[in-house]
Amino acid sequence: MSNRFAVVLSSLVVAGCTALAVRSVDEQYGRAEVRDRVAPVGDATSYQHTAQPIFERRCLVCHACYDAPCQLKMERFAGLDRGASTAPVYDAARLLEAPLTRLGIDAQTTSQWRHKGFFPVLNERDQTKAFDLEASVLYGMLMLKAKNPLPGGVLPSDVFDFSTGRTQTCPALETMPAFEKDHPQWGMPFGLPALSGAELASVKRWLGGGAKASPLAPLAAPYVAAVAEWEAFLNDDASKSQLMSRYLYEHLFLADLYFDGIGTDEHFRMVRSTTRPGMPIDIIATRRPFDDPGVRPYYRLQRNTDALVSKTHMAYALNAKRMARWQDLFLRPNYVVGELPDYKTVDASNPFVTFRAIPVKSRYQFMIDEAQYTIMGFIKGPVCRGQIALDVIEDQFWVWFIDPDVEAVTHDGEFLARQANNLELPASLGSSNLRLLQWVHYSNMEKDYLVALAKHDRATYPNGRTLTLDVIWNGDGRNSNAALTIFRHFDSATVVRGLVGPEPKTAWVIDYPLLERIHYLLVAGYDVYGNAGLQLFSRLYMDFLRIGGEFNFLYFMPPQARNEALAYWYRGAEKTITKYVDDYQGLFDQATGIEFTGGDPQHELYAHLEERVGPVLATNYDLDRAALPADVARQMHRLAATKGMAVSWLPELSIVRIETQAGWKTLTIVHNDGHSNVATMFDEQQRRRPEEDTLSVVPGYLGAYPNAFFKVPRAEVAAFVDAVAGLSSDADFGRLMDRFGVRRSDPNFWAFSDAVYDDVTTLDYADRGVLDYSRIENR
Repeated sequence: MSNRFAVVLSSLVVAGCTALAVRSVDEQYGRAEVRDRVAPVGDATSYQHTAQPIFERRCLVCHACYDAPCQLKMERFAGLDRGASTAPVYDAARLLEAPLTRLGIDAQTTSQWRHKGFFPVLNERDQTKAFDLEASVLYGMLMLKAKNPLPGGVLPSDVFDFSTGRTQTCPALETMPAFEKDHPQWGMPFGLPALSGAELASVKRWLGGGAKASPLAPLAAPYVAAVAEWEAFLNDDASKSQLMSRYLYEHLFLADLYFDGIGTDEHFRMVRSTTRPGMPIDIIATRRPFDDPGVRPYYRLQRNTDALVSKTHMAYALNAKRMARWQDLFLRPNYVVGELPDYKTVDASNPFVTFRAIPVKSRYQFMIDEAQYTIMGFIKGPVCRGQIALDVIEDQFWVWFIDPDVEAVTHDGEFLARQANNLELPASLGSSNLRLLQWVHYSNMEKDYLVALAKHDRATYPNGRTLTLDVIWNGDGRNSNAALTIFRHFDSATVVRGLVGPEPKTAWVIDYPLLERIHYLLVAGYDVYGNAGLQLFSRLYMDFLRIGGEFNFLYFMPPQARNEALAYWYRGAEKTITKYVDDYQGLFDQATGIEFTGGDPQHELYAHLEERVGPVLATNYDLDRAALPADVARQMHRLAATKGMAVSWLPELSIVRIETQAGWKTLTIVHNDGHSNVATMFDEQQRRRPEEDTLSVVPGYLGAYPNAFFKVPRAEVAAFVDAVAGLSSDADFGRLMDRFGVRRSDPNFWAFSDAVYDDVTTLDYADRGVLDYSRIENR
């Protein structure tokens, strides 16, 4: 038998077996057909009353955003009804862009999703109570876990793979018998305890009743009025207003908008629609927010019914004050908008071309008014995990901003528009970017831009300029966005207001061109469905932006101190990077106007900058704000002071609940990795410096992806800190977990999780949301 004939025969056998399996399922349960799942309003057996509260606590902790396993997104019922897919969203090796599968955007009905390759996890066969259970993949996965509970302790690594890059197995109804045979331990929730008997019974009642959901109640009148007012504001026919609204949309398309004067019960998304306000929304589904809509877009506020998930939730308040602010920034200044800009990709992907008519100060002030949100976009935005840009930043660093009045002079709009070619971003080449030697290409353009900027700077300040603290934005004396802390947690990150944790190795000072490019590189211009080239070059481009932010900070220090800091920050970096850094340093010769004592200039500069923003500095993550008993507080400060090798054995993020007489107090332990440099995207372990690791211990919850849970009785707090400080091996960490940890296999895991869930829902900050458990370690 020839090899070719054998392959053909094998293919026919597989196809025949598949056909038999399909016929068998059809014969057993009836033919597949998308079903009507609408329950009467207020029906006590509907999804909202029975299954949703359970799924949000037990399933949403993994099944949300683009990294939901098998694309089974459970933020809302529509995702559950859509079902699952074997096609991964994250694929670092693909050569061509992938088809878009954004829930609520790229298809509007379940039938349309079936044509896109999604298969049901709810019964779409004959509608009987028995079949609603037996023909449901969801029910089969829940029962598989119930029949095969987890063993205790550390789960066997040859059975459970919890890595984010693991190969996913996505069974459909036809393949469920084989899946159950091959992977009996892989029931849902995966690698976590089973649902309780009562929870399973509730889900079973819902599934047995046809798995239906009630329609949403209509929006309350105050929300309807607010939406109408804002849509009228966003869709004025004047060219100035249209350009403003395009700018707002391209920066707010990911925001969870809410009306803080009415309440936080309802959230909205700004979308582009073919239809005017007052008509049903018809979403213009483009790959990126600046892609050609084909028609005049109308900017509408679409009700967002997704459950609030911490890793994606980015709250943004709308109110009368906000509208007045935008009028002051975009409509009242004296500038003319002639012809509206086009949507050609090379122009639309470059904000310095598209929005050249809008004053730089207006654009920049808009972005830093909510700087935490703006920075959060590249962390919680289209990449979900955030890891594409994260190995380019340090694990912890502080951020300040150039004052908008200074930016209006230093980076005027016409100069930036003239530099359009040098400021080109990877998105200009689309989502199947295959250009070779991209780093060299962008490095040369960046150098040309910096040379032009230096020349422009000398022309603007013919007598030179001396940098003083007045150059730093002080939040106008009222805005706590003036100082931020960014944490990297390996493949996720967090941005918070305030200067949190120990003094960091590096810091950034961000100006308008830097901030705008971060947004159009990693938020507006980033395509998670793009090919490997786009993702790679987006990461490489971020090198230039990090270096720019670092140099903006260094220019406030004496020249010798700059050299010493750079030598430390870029220890062992590749020659291409060090040469670029040296060239950058030689272009600018700003003198610092800050007086230094000559001791530790970086420490002194931190103190000066903290004083500069002091009146607006957020302190909610200061450990002293935790309201801990004095003895516990002393131990937590001792923990926060722990450094070096012991810290290296801790996971990136740990949630600790400490028992006190006033109840349980929650803190987050943040492990900040030390590196010789972060200038290379490969071989990170070779650049690790565990002896430089530090901890940040903060009250409450920081980060979306906890890696470990600890429960510590008050009498054992000192012993817990001693155990952390004494870590010297993975076995030591295992003993720490044995004594204080709540492992994913712990029978009390869901009780601990429910306490966290309940705690988070009572928090008074707008960005609260359900935490993600996909990074919980198995140690």
